[in-house]
Amino acid sequence: MTQQQMAAAASPGPCLVLGGKTGMLGQALMTALAKAGHTAVAQGREDVDLTSRDALTAYLEAVKPGVVFNAVAYTQVDKAEDEPDDAARLNKTLPENLARLSAAMGFKLVHFSTDFVFDGKGQEPYEVDDPTGPLSVYGRTKLAGEQAIRSVNPPGWIICRTAWLFGPGRKNFITTILNLCRSRDTVNVVDDQIGSPTYTVDLALHAVQLLDAGASGLFHVVNAGEASWCELATEAVRLTGLPCKISPIPTSGYPTKAARPAWSVLSTAAFTAATGVTPRPWAKALRDYIFKDLQDFLEPQASRN
Repeated sequence: MTQQQMAAAASPGPCLVLGGKTGMLGQALMTALAKAGHTAVAQGREDVDLTSRDALTAYLEAVKPGVVFNAVAYTQVDKAEDEPDDAARLNKTLPENLARLSAAMGFKLVHFSTDFVFDGKGQEPYEVDDPTGPLSVYGRTKLAGEQAIRSVNPPGWIICRTAWLFGPGRKNFITTILNLCRSRDTVNVVDDQIGSPTYTVDLALHAVQLLDAGASGLFHVVNAGEASWCELATEAVRLTGLPCKISPIPTSGYPTKAARPAWSVLSTAAFTAATGVTPRPWAKALRDYIFKDLQDFLEPQASRN
């Protein structure tokens, strides 16, 4: 090994967060990495066209990352049904290109996937090796991205499947519900889809813990417990004290272009085995989100009563 190679091994490049400037998860990752003592670089849309392999290669050669966190995805689930090629470019081709560049350039790849890779017919929390069966273009393209990474098999890859994200920095299900409740007495919310609500702050922390533990492979990373969309909305409204009733409706009462899994609760057993960490319940995470991150939203409520 040359002196230059020895120096590079002793001082690996920074952690690069794709989507780190404006993405909900990307911003949380930047904060978590800083708290853990990592040097991190945030990528934004103006920095590089991620759909161009040549542009991506040149960008990575310039940044020289030691780790790349891919927090970029095509997440418009219903729109993906009409734009399958666009969804595939970000959800399948980008992670495949990152995996090949990881193998060639030596950085570690941490990629994020989704509970939508499952068909929702289970009754117990899904383990990482349970059979998949996506119901939508979004789910199929995300699964294809997972499979591409595993096929290339770059050294030390990590895939974190997660679900039902809420957190600071971007509009999400919780902010949508609370904004509706500011102007309505009743809001209808689906009650027959059950999943794993996840706070992006906790997800980012756990992803960094996997990295620092030297883990590799496929993991489910979500907050503990399960809820329906209706239960999640009800708890958020209860915590804020908004005078709004959340009424349960079936999926058939809120039709969407893309099918959603009815049951997509994820088991974090593999994550805990790798890190020794047990994620906290989603209800505790939601409380932190509302009282720490939504202060500006909550303060005006006094004038409404």
